[in-house]
Amino acid sequence: MPSPIPPKVPPMKPNPRRNPKNNNQNSGVWLFWVIMIVVFLLIANPASNNYNTNNINKMSYSEFYQLVKDNKDTRSIKKLSLAEGPERVLRGTLASGKEFRLNIPQDDKDIIAVIRENVPDFSVVPAETFWSQFFFSFVPVFLIIFFLWFVGRRGADMGNKIWSFGKTRAKVTEKGQNKVTFKDVAGVDEAKEELQEIIEFLKEPKKFERLGGKIPKGVLLVGPPGTGKTLLAKAVAGEADVPFFSLSGSDFVEMFVGVGASRVRDLFEQGRKAAKASGKGSIIFIDEIDAVGRQRFAGIGGGNDEREQTLNALLVEMDGFNTPSGLIMVAATNRPDTLDPALLRPGRFDRRVHVGLPDIVGREGILQVHCRNIKLAGDVDLKKVAQQTVYFSGADLANVCNEAALLAARRGKEQVGMDDLLAAVERVTMGPEKKSRTTSRREKEMTAYHEAGHALLSLMIDEVDTFTKVSIIPRGMAGGYTLTPPTEDKHYYTKKELFGMMTVLLGGLVGEETFMGDTTTGVQNDLEKVRELARSMVCSFGMNDGIGKLAFGHGSHPAFLGRDLFEEKDYSEETAKRIDEEVTRLVTTAYERATKLITENRAKLDIIARRLIEKEVIDITEARILLGMVEPSPRPDESLGNPAPSPS
Repeated sequence: MPSPIPPKVPPMKPNPRRNPKNNNQNSGVWLFWVIMIVVFLLIANPASNNYNTNNINKMSYSEFYQLVKDNKDTRSIKKLSLAEGPERVLRGTLASGKEFRLNIPQDDKDIIAVIRENVPDFSVVPAETFWSQFFFSFVPVFLIIFFLWFVGRRGADMGNKIWSFGKTRAKVTEKGQNKVTFKDVAGVDEAKEELQEIIEFLKEPKKFERLGGKIPKGVLLVGPPGTGKTLLAKAVAGEADVPFFSLSGSDFVEMFVGVGASRVRDLFEQGRKAAKASGKGSIIFIDEIDAVGRQRFAGIGGGNDEREQTLNALLVEMDGFNTPSGLIMVAATNRPDTLDPALLRPGRFDRRVHVGLPDIVGREGILQVHCRNIKLAGDVDLKKVAQQTVYFSGADLANVCNEAALLAARRGKEQVGMDDLLAAVERVTMGPEKKSRTTSRREKEMTAYHEAGHALLSLMIDEVDTFTKVSIIPRGMAGGYTLTPPTEDKHYYTKKELFGMMTVLLGGLVGEETFMGDTTTGVQNDLEKVRELARSMVCSFGMNDGIGKLAFGHGSHPAFLGRDLFEEKDYSEETAKRIDEEVTRLVTTAYERATKLITENRAKLDIIARRLIEKEVIDITEARILLGMVEPSPRPDESLGNPAPSPS
C-alpha cells in the first residue's frame, strides 16, 4: 500500500509583526529616537545656552543704578558688558570678583550714559545674526544625532547586535538550503536509522500515533571526534521538511549572567513559533552541548553562575511545567561523562545514539563517498584500503582521500592510484616523510636494527599481527616505523595477544642491544606503550597471577576537573606496591621472551637490517623471500612475452 501523501502547506507570507528580528529592530529604532529627542531638548534649552548661572548673582535694576551712579567714587564695579539682541543683558564683575547679570529696558538711554561716565571698562557685544545663532545652537545637535544614527545603523547591518544581545544566534536552515543528505553519510547505519525515524515521524505522525506512540523529545549523539555526528545533523537538516535551528553550545556562554538563559528561552520560543507555522514541527540542533550542559557545581571547576543558569533554563525548556509538543532537540558531544544527569534523563533526551568508529564495511562505504569526485585508477581496491585503516574515523578517511588526490597531483598523475592511497594512509598515520633529513651511517644502522627487531618478532609470534611494511626513512616524529595493521576488526583481546604485543614492542630495544650492546633514546615510545599495556592487564583486565582477578581504579576516561580532581584510590598502599611489582614482572617476562627469540634468530635479524640499510624500505613479501619463508616467484620465460612481476 503506497504511503499517503502529506497535505501541502501553503507558503506563509512574511509577517513583520511576527518576525522577532523585525520586532527587535522596531523597538531599537523607537528607543533611539526617544533618546535623541531628550538630548535635543536638553541642548536646545535656552538656559543651557547661557553661561553657567550657578555662580552669577542676579541684581535688581535700582540696586545696579545706585552702584553705577556711585562707582566713580566707590569703584565697586570693575567692568561691564552689554549684549545686544532681543533682550538687552548686562553682565558685570564686581571689585570682589563676583559676577552679576540683569536685564535693562530697550528704550532706557539714560543708564547707558551713566555707565559710560562712571565705569571705565565698558564694552558692547554686537547682536548675533540668525544664521550664526542657528549654526552654533543646532549644528552640534545635528552632528550628535547623525553620529548616533550612524552607529545604530551599523549595528543593524551587523545583525542588530546592539539591540539583540540576549537573543539567540541560531541559524535557521530552510528546505533546499542544505544539500547534504543521508546518501552522503556512510559507516553509521544504526544512527542513520534512528534519525531517519525522527524525520519520518515528523512527516507521517499518524503512522506512529495510531499505536499510541509519541515523538521523542530529544536525541543525543555520542561518539569520538570525527565519527560524523555533525555530518548526521547536516543530513537531518537536508532531509527534514521542517525548520531546522543549528548552533553551538558555546553560543550560549557569555560573561554576563543571565544572557545565556535569555538566549535559551528565545531559541525555544522561535522553535515553537516555527513548529506552529510549519504545521509539522521543528528541530533544534546543539553541537558540543557539553559546553553548556556540564554537571552543576561539583567542587573545583564546577561552579559558574552564568553556565548553571543557562543549563537550568535549558532543562526547563526541554521538559518543564509547560512544554508543548512538536519540538525535537538533537545534540552532539564527545564527552557524555561530563553532562549533568538531569539533562540525560528520559523526557529530555529519550534516545542516546552512539556514533562509533566504523567497521571494515563502514570504512569502505565512507571511502566510496569521499572518492566520488576523485579520478581513481583501475588498480584501486577500496576494500584493501579499508583493511589498512583499522580504527580510522570518518574524518581520518576523508583526509586520506584528500591527501591521496594531492599526492597524485604532486606527482603529475592523471588518476589516483593504489600506491597514492597507501602512501596517504602512512602520511595521515605517521606524518610526511623526511627524505631530506641527513643521518650518519651509525644512526642509520641503529634504526635499521631497531625496526628489524619489531619486524622479526611480528613474523615469529603467531598471536600478533604481521607487519606489512618497515622503513627507516624518518616520518613525522619517528626515525623509522614498522606498520602492523590488524587483518580484521577486533573488539576483544586475549591475555596471550596482549602479551605478544608487549613482546613485539620490546623487539626494538632488544635489536639495539643485540647490535651494539647498548640502547638509544628511540625506545621511549615503545616503553611507554609497554607500561600502559602491562598496567591495563593488571589494573583493568585482571590478567595477572600475583594479585588476582580484580580491577583497580576508575578506568581510563578523561578526567573531569569538577569531579575527578580529588578522586580517592580504591586500594591501599600495600596493594599499589603489589601492582607495581606485577607490572614489572610482566614487562620483564616479555623482555626475556623477546631477547630469547631474537638471539636464536640473530642471522634473520642481520638479513632484515642489512636490506633496510641498503633499500630503506621493505614489505612483507620481500621479507619472507629474504628469510626463506616462501619460495620466490620464478622469473617467467621472456620468450612468452610475460613481464617479470615487480615486488610490491
